[in-house]
Amino acid sequence: MKCKSLIFWILTVLGTNSLMAQVAADCSNAVPICSNTPVNGGTQGYGLDDYNGATTSGCLEQTMTGAIESNSAWYRFRTGASGQLGFNIGFDTSEDWDFALYRASDCNNLGDPIRCNFFDNSDEEAFMGVGEDPTGNTATVLYEDWLQVMPGEDYYLMINNFSNNNSGFSIQFSGDIFITNPFDALDCSIINNLLGPPLAACDNENIILDATTADALSYTWYSDTGSGFQLIAGETGSTLHALVSAMYRVEIITTSMANIISDVQVAFNTSPVSNPVPDEMLCSEANGFDLTQKDSQVLGSQDPAAFRVSYHNSLNDAQLGINSIISPYSLNAGTETIYIRTSSIENPRCYDASEQFQLNVIETPILNIPTEIFICEDSAGLEIGETMPNPSYSYSWDTGETTPSILVSQAGNYTLTVTNTQWGQTCSTTIAIAVVVSETPVITDVLIEDLQNNNTVEVLTDIMGDFEYQIDNEAYQTSNIFTNVSPGIHTVTINDLNGCGSVSETITVVGFPSFFSPNGDGINDYWHILGVSNLEDPMVYVYDRYGKLLKQLDETSLGWDGTFNGRELPSTDYWFKLTYIDFEGQRSEARYINNHFSLKR
Repeated sequence: MKCKSLIFWILTVLGTNSLMAQVAADCSNAVPICSNTPVNGGTQGYGLDDYNGATTSGCLEQTMTGAIESNSAWYRFRTGASGQLGFNIGFDTSEDWDFALYRASDCNNLGDPIRCNFFDNSDEEAFMGVGEDPTGNTATVLYEDWLQVMPGEDYYLMINNFSNNNSGFSIQFSGDIFITNPFDALDCSIINNLLGPPLAACDNENIILDATTADALSYTWYSDTGSGFQLIAGETGSTLHALVSAMYRVEIITTSMANIISDVQVAFNTSPVSNPVPDEMLCSEANGFDLTQKDSQVLGSQDPAAFRVSYHNSLNDAQLGINSIISPYSLNAGTETIYIRTSSIENPRCYDASEQFQLNVIETPILNIPTEIFICEDSAGLEIGETMPNPSYSYSWDTGETTPSILVSQAGNYTLTVTNTQWGQTCSTTIAIAVVVSETPVITDVLIEDLQNNNTVEVLTDIMGDFEYQIDNEAYQTSNIFTNVSPGIHTVTINDLNGCGSVSETITVVGFPSFFSPNGDGINDYWHILGVSNLEDPMVYVYDRYGKLLKQLDETSLGWDGTFNGRELPSTDYWFKLTYIDFEGQRSEARYINNHFSLKR
């Protein structure tokens, strides 16, 4: 158990009137404080207006009094070393306090504050200040950045209660300056007293009050624990071992008869004890580890309202009270030592960093394998599962097989469980793999919207699958619709993206009127297919509904005039077919043409 830390608590018990430190409402008589001085007090009014009618000072603004101050307390201190310095001002969570810190040696030349906070306390927090909130709250708006100080710098600190009712405040200084210079981080020479400044101590510290005076004839010691000074029997030496919180007094009679009386306040805080805690064993897929669940084990029967538990990655951090781990703590596979610090909330100098525990994290298997597999309908089988297995893991399928991968030939859902076992703990990952049979594509129909020069072709299939589409030798596309297709012969293709084959069809893109009216008016008097000039030796055959050939047209024909053997045929629907010489020199019939039209009279 140790009693030094990064956070150096100079304030102790609130509300003990006999130990209450002096409070000064005006800058001119600001209370001097130094390294081990307990500081606490309540404010009542603001005395003189230290801002001489100004309405702002840094972040500070007018309060309900019409002045910047409403209920103020002024302190001054001088740095005795260089390093990082901060402070925490503690108060009741229902109250609203503000502060401003000035680097100055004269109340008449304060200048602008170098740190300032005027936020209200709507979040009902217990601390404000410079540096870090001692409760570990990183979201607070009541804290300003750390100070970097040099020896011999003078500061004035104004603490102000915004309202008229307050139960007092406390001040604790913090920063690594108290690690490098635990006894002179703040210069105590500004306090003129034989016994020195007041002391805040831990109950396991050895506090010796030294009143040694060169020409002393006798020493008489007294203590006041709340009911006035009482003689300490038998204590007549130049030093006194202080054992309890009290105001101590020494009376010295000297040979020169210049008798001396000196008082000093000593306040002890209880030092916590960290209880041993068991090690933890976790799987790496857990969403972090909530370290706070160990707090009750660490504290045991100790009051959680009086002590704070923090966790650290190194013993040095735990002893200094820095770099506490934020909970929940991210987990990495392996073994890690977590160091525990238990500290007094009233005085963080009183702490115990003697305990630790092991955080054993077992790696949960990570599977990077497809969860949907396609096999072709004529496939003999396909391997699924882990093809690069970890020899330390065990594998189990819902089919009963225990190999990392299996051969499947049927569609269905297959489940694989992979387990890592260490230190008697198992961590598993289960993955479901859907095996889908992919059928060879089939062209069911081709819809052609005939617009003569810029036609639209839509390729249809009744097979469900993952397909891409192509016309002629153009690039494949995900859409089954092709636009701006020129008249003529084209090849359309459906390709299965899962490697289960492709199918192609040759189509003929031509245009024709859906009706004609051979009435001699010169408009739509003849019917013929448009765009056949792009075909080799095209022939068009016109039929009635019974399949009787009525007319045969070639590319030089004017068209059909709606007669058969010189006789006008009635208004109704007629059919046709188109043939041409294909690329292989064979006469072929054009497919996928909506081959009927109407005759209207």
